[in-house]
Amino acid sequence: MDLYKKAHLVVAAIRLLEHQNSASPSIEMVCQMLSFSIEKGNLIIRNLKELGILDVTEGAFGVRLFIKNHLAIENIQRDENEDKLAYELEKFQTAQKQRFKKIESIKAQQAAKKKNLFAEIEQKLKKDLEKKKPD
Repeated sequence: MDLYKKAHLVVAAIRLLEHQNSASPSIEMVCQMLSFSIEKGNLIIRNLKELGILDVTEGAFGVRLFIKNHLAIENIQRDENEDKLAYELEKFQTAQKQRFKKIESIKAQQAAKKKNLFAEIEQKLKKDLEKKKPD
């Protein structure tokens, strides 16, 4: 998940927790709501603070989070790796399907060759038996 999506999640979590508790949430509360580790949450929040999206204040009740400029989220560059990954995955799957088709055709050819070989051997054996039969 890229920073753009994480930013939206964090801002939404802050809004929900503000609504539920009628107070600004702590980093721990946001991380708990989003099932993020505290370290991951701190990293994301530090990045969002540097981008001017969040404001972090420390007071008597601990560190609290405030939404400063939620519109700045749209300035975050979206990660296009997911699209590339989907394209590469589709390309790989297509190549695998072609490889399996080729393997199946080779197997079919080998089976046909084997069948023809046994038919030829059977015919030769029959001819040899007919030659060796006493009249």
